[in-house]
Amino acid sequence: MVPQLKNILITAGPTREPIDPVRFISNLSTGEMGYALAAAAVRKKYRVTLVSGPTALKPPKGVRFISIHTARELKRVCTELFPEHDCLIMTAAVCDFEPAKTCRHKISSRGGCTLRLKRTPDVLASLAKRKGSRTVIGFCLETRDLVDRAKAKLREKRLDGIVANYYAPGRSVPFGDRKVKVVLIDSTLKVKRCPAQPKRQIAERLLAWAGELGGRC
Repeated sequence: MVPQLKNILITAGPTREPIDPVRFISNLSTGEMGYALAAAAVRKKYRVTLVSGPTALKPPKGVRFISIHTARELKRVCTELFPEHDCLIMTAAVCDFEPAKTCRHKISSRGGCTLRLKRTPDVLASLAKRKGSRTVIGFCLETRDLVDRAKAKLREKRLDGIVANYYAPGRSVPFGDRKVKVVLIDSTLKVKRCPAQPKRQIAERLLAWAGELGGRC
């Protein structure tokens, strides 16, 4: 039976926070998880909007695609689009910091440079505050105390669920097209541990889980 069409907003990839016209702060996200999730949602006949930071990936066919670069762009676009959707799945790896000042011209390499940082907007928390009956799922990556830190973020941001990834260089690397382990935690703090599997399979499981959480995806 084909499910009734639903509107799902998915964010993916990293953000880039400019230092000057040619340099930026970013992270290791490749966007693979978000793009796999968008493709899986299209296969299930959902209406999908994919908002993505810079990646080397091609948007899946059938999605509404919007490209962004910075955390502030992501917040502006998602704030505008969120009311049109039943479910938000925030796989994007938003930079936590941005330069306090962006230089108009390339900074000279002579003499070194001191870079002052400030926090970027908390896009997920700001959207979750106005979710109403919508389902909101976040992602987090940790290098220690994975479950405890994920639970704290879930409570702090008032999410319906959070997907936690563990990163240990050389041992557990969740980036790129590879099998990964994830931990799913819902608002009751129930924990589900998923064995290592391709992101396409994880995407299928996450869509089913989202439906269990709110019955809207």
